[in-house]
Amino acid sequence: MSRYRIIINKTLAVLLLVLLFSINNSAFAADGEALFKANCSNCHKPDADYTGPALKGWSTRIPSPDWVYKWVANPAQMIATDAYAKSLFDKWKPTVMTAFSNLKKDEIDAILKYVDDYTPPAPATASASGASGGESDDTMLYGILTLVLALVALILLQVNSNLKKLSDEKEGIHRGEPVPFYRNKTYLMAAILVLFIIGGYYTISGAIGLGRMKNYQPVQPIYYSHKVHAGTNQISCLYCHGSAQDSKHAGIPSVNVCMNCHMAIKEYKGDPIVREDGSSVNGTDEIQKLYKYAGWNPDTKQYNADKNGDGNPDGAQPIQWVKIHNLPDHVYFNHSQHIKVGKQQCQTCHGNIQEMPEVYQFAELSMGWCVNCHRESKVDFYNKETKEGNKFYSIYEKFHEDIKNHKLDSVTVEKIGGTECQKCHY
Repeated sequence: MSRYRIIINKTLAVLLLVLLFSINNSAFAADGEALFKANCSNCHKPDADYTGPALKGWSTRIPSPDWVYKWVANPAQMIATDAYAKSLFDKWKPTVMTAFSNLKKDEIDAILKYVDDYTPPAPATASASGASGGESDDTMLYGILTLVLALVALILLQVNSNLKKLSDEKEGIHRGEPVPFYRNKTYLMAAILVLFIIGGYYTISGAIGLGRMKNYQPVQPIYYSHKVHAGTNQISCLYCHGSAQDSKHAGIPSVNVCMNCHMAIKEYKGDPIVREDGSSVNGTDEIQKLYKYAGWNPDTKQYNADKNGDGNPDGAQPIQWVKIHNLPDHVYFNHSQHIKVGKQQCQTCHGNIQEMPEVYQFAELSMGWCVNCHRESKVDFYNKETKEGNKFYSIYEKFHEDIKNHKLDSVTVEKIGGTECQKCHY
């Protein structure tokens, strides 16, 4: 009997070690990417300049191998004492990199190895909801692995029970028939707990997601491609949404704004436009829809006569665009404060809008999402010497002095009250 137990114990130990080793290998392999996303991705990209320089190829640019560790630990001090650091600051000012003195040498090495080995991901295919992109979700994979491991554990327990029974019979020990696993109170209780945990997880996840419209992509009365207008033709977002920099609302452009260009452009001659479901879009037909809304006659190149005397061309009517980005009524959000004062790009909240054939809601726009942005976004203080930065923040003299004296290398929105409840709820 003891011999069988030893075999079973050894088998279980080997399986456990293999499992732990595979998990540890996966964790170590992902360390560099996880550390980069947690500490660097807000300002850097591996292969392209962003708020800061592209990190790939860093080893060919630094003056010495240990320079990068000193820079990560205290950028402000390096700027004051190192010529190369000063040149970096001159190129990217007024932005100063945040100090990461908490990062260990092996963690920095993991980040640097990740950016050196980085290869751009393959273009994402359109999802069933019509939104493209997004990171892969491994929840299903982990769930399947958990079920497989649970099944293996159950089989091993049954094998152990059968071996024990054989051993008892060989030694002449007579025991009663074992309780079937579906009537075993221990198994039943474990199954109930598992179901309770799974049910609770999905219930809480569903409650948290109530009212969130991430990836929402309604059908619009006219197929308007931001990829064609903002991407291919490089039309500034503020040309159509000019009120975004001066008021609370970004606003939807009037038909007249569209007609400023489409009085002359009545045919689409660009690359083929394809919907997420694979169907093609006739760009010229969509322009004709615009003409009907505007009451414009493309043949005579004139607006229709106002025969009913309502002040509009006959047949003209507003375009009933379907609003995509909605916030609860108790939330205050000001576009101008974020664009003009905070100097945020439209892509911060709306994603790579210039690459979207048809717009969808990129971010979840939850309170946690906004708060995290305030915790990470740096304040663009006004520099009296260089005359750069935003004078809106000139009242924060203490932070100005702390940065000047190198006590701080930057200040986030959180430190000037950006996470106080009254900022968004009043």
